[in-house]
Amino acid sequence: MNSLKFYVILLSLLTVAIITLAQEDANYLYHNCQNATTSAINSTYRVNLNLLLSSLASNATRNNNNGFYNTSFGQNTDQVYGLFICRGDVSNTVCQNCVTFATKDIVQRCPVGIASIVYYDACILRYSNVNFFSKVDQSPGFSMWNLHPTPQFFNNLVGAAVNDLAARAASAPPGAKKFAVNKTSFNAFQNIYSLAQCTRDLSSSDCNRCLSAAIAGLPNCCSSKIGGRVLFPSCYIHYEITEFYNATAVAAESPPPPPPPVALPSPPPPRSATIPEEKGGVSTVLIIAIVIPIAVSIALLSMCFCFLRRARKIRDYVPENDDGNEITTEESLQFDLSTVEAATNNFSADNKLGEGGFGEVYKGTLFNGQQIAVKRLSRNSGQGAAEFKNEVVLVAKLQHRNLVRMQGFCLKREEKILVYEFVFNKSLDYFLFDSERQGLLDWSKRYKIIGGIARGILYLHEDSRLRIIHRDLKASNILLDGDMNPKISDFGLARIFVVDQTQASTNRIVGTYGYMSPEYAMHGRFSVKSDVYSFGVLILEIITGKKNSSFYQTGGAVDLVSYVWKHWRDGTPLEVLDPTLTYTYSRNEVIRCIHIGLLCVQEDPAIRPAMVTIVLTLNTYSVTLPLPQEPAFFFHSTITDEVNSSSKEFLLEHSKSKSVAYSVDEDSITEVYPR
Repeated sequence: MNSLKFYVILLSLLTVAIITLAQEDANYLYHNCQNATTSAINSTYRVNLNLLLSSLASNATRNNNNGFYNTSFGQNTDQVYGLFICRGDVSNTVCQNCVTFATKDIVQRCPVGIASIVYYDACILRYSNVNFFSKVDQSPGFSMWNLHPTPQFFNNLVGAAVNDLAARAASAPPGAKKFAVNKTSFNAFQNIYSLAQCTRDLSSSDCNRCLSAAIAGLPNCCSSKIGGRVLFPSCYIHYEITEFYNATAVAAESPPPPPPPVALPSPPPPRSATIPEEKGGVSTVLIIAIVIPIAVSIALLSMCFCFLRRARKIRDYVPENDDGNEITTEESLQFDLSTVEAATNNFSADNKLGEGGFGEVYKGTLFNGQQIAVKRLSRNSGQGAAEFKNEVVLVAKLQHRNLVRMQGFCLKREEKILVYEFVFNKSLDYFLFDSERQGLLDWSKRYKIIGGIARGILYLHEDSRLRIIHRDLKASNILLDGDMNPKISDFGLARIFVVDQTQASTNRIVGTYGYMSPEYAMHGRFSVKSDVYSFGVLILEIITGKKNSSFYQTGGAVDLVSYVWKHWRDGTPLEVLDPTLTYTYSRNEVIRCIHIGLLCVQEDPAIRPAMVTIVLTLNTYSVTLPLPQEPAFFFHSTITDEVNSSSKEFLLEHSKSKSVAYSVDEDSITEVYPR
């Protein structure tokens, strides 16, 4: 009976230890829900996705998978592709725990997405409706770093270590893990431990190309930091001054197994040392002598393991941990002024890309060849340190293909500088409102731009861990990359909402003339529906090729919104279409976009559609839209000569005869409010 009780206690201890370790194995880092809300819960695609996740979980238990497995389910547009990859040094049990947890966790984090990825410390799991097997994919990626600074020569040691790792990982034979680790002496007491890995379906050249891109990203996130990592869907780089990987497991895989030792016969114990046996055949004393040390060791190891994991979580900074007020976040992104000056040729006029409300924007090239866009805030721009930090903290935490990605910032003496990824094709207004360039935007490009902007706004409103109201959506703040994909930029006016907050108000109205919603302009109330209104104006501008803020000069019409509404009401919506589109457009898509645009600019925020509905409507014809009502109208004052040159405020009169101050000429005024 006593033996039975002891076994029960031992089993309980083991169960607790296993559950604790399984939770720690998951160790969530980051996730991204791409093309969210475009897959209905009961659709064929979701059925195939569930089958895929089940297959990934079951195949994680197979030892011959070697920590990697990819498969697909379905056909044609309902086909879903997925894979998992476990870190090369983890055991089969840790891999299984991580993948099994991931298949459940990703559904919770991305309940309606058609392409999603989730990163953990021990594994990565992703799926998509597009075949990504054997392809280098660097998006969506992210970086993490340790906050403690290091001497400059530390960067040289890290660079040499990770370049060696990339070559070793890429040279792995077909079918083997594309995985390598390295230990480099830092000083007499410390080492640098580094790790590199690619998905096994990549070729050697593609693996090397992916890791080279990850290494190129290290200076931007992790320069002079004692720990850092850059993670892409297809590969990742990681280094620390603590041993974060299982060196024993790695060493065991590398050399061939040693020959088994020759078993030597042992002399029988003296009779006096023989332990008497009970009827069961095993002595209770022997059981106790063996089991108690094992149980105590497991419990102690579990406690130590959990403690070390939590300590590392506190030490590491994860961009998705959106507290919103950490000054260390900004410090971790800081560029030296000399680096920025060298990249822009000392802010040469030849590198100037344009000028906005807060200052000038320059093209730059870093020492590693990476191109950047440098926003140099003017000293009299009106944006102080608080507004500057607001944009730094916000944008650094946002990761989406339709948002401009921040690389860092510089704050030295009177200089306030923001460093962004370089977007090749300038801004939307550069093409849309220029008679010579309008023709470069055919309907397919415009429809793609509308859909991309919608997905970016949806991410800000619903899919990022913060709910963010942009408050300054306009054509000049939509940048276009080399493939004409839109990227939302300029978050100087953005406001953070807590998860369940729906609206806020202010006594100071800020933004850009022509894009503000009536409730914001008249009463200072703003919400996600304020951005929806601005998006509606953007849609109508993209369709017509006409600028809302100067439309009163065209044909005597009151404004763009009223012009489009008049044709919609009269049954002639296609007459508002940009003439440069001629016959290259889809009639159904154009009418649907006009319909959405007019719904977005309704005067009552409650009847404007949510961005989730807009994205779904743009991707399927199964959504039935309500008929739009007559939108809000604005009447402009033409008193422009008396506008103050510093604030450039413009008087706009609402139909209810209440006037309010605005910023015009595409300039923006920032007001930051404490939460």
